[in-house]
Amino acid sequence: MKSDNSSIERVEEFKYLGTTLSNKNSIQEEIKSRLKLGIACYYSVQNLLSSSLLSKKLKIKIYRTTSLILPVVLYGCETWSLTLREEGRLRAFENKLLRRVFGPKRDEVTGEWRKLYNEEFGDLYSLPNILRVVKSRRMRWAGHMPRMGQGRGLYRVLVGKPE
Repeated sequence: MKSDNSSIERVEEFKYLGTTLSNKNSIQEEIKSRLKLGIACYYSVQNLLSSSLLSKKLKIKIYRTTSLILPVVLYGCETWSLTLREEGRLRAFENKLLRRVFGPKRDEVTGEWRKLYNEEFGDLYSLPNILRVVKSRRMRWAGHMPRMGQGRGLYRVLVGKPE
């Protein structure tokens, strides 16, 4: 493609401001790359999250705050339109991480150690799960867009009057 005597290469996808954009308008690859980055962040603090010296409350704070794991995974999530498959991937990522934070549990009947079931995280982890965080950020962004000026491109797209 040419524009003003300069050529522009046509590509299937490219990275812009840390987000992978594709010509298929699919968020699937972006979520995969975000989860890979989240796993890399987890491994950078794995010793902290699996330490018996830190409380579970502090481990959850490490997971949710700063620029460690959750903010890296959810960067740009305000624009995601999730399918059930992507929701499942996000839940699986969070459950895997929480399973490592909370560790095994002793079964009351048999006395043996076992992994925590996904349903048990609701009792142990009182904060909103990853999907609620995504939905809350999308709602906050949707509330922010109408307050933008009428000259802004996002506002024009929202009201259906793009140029």
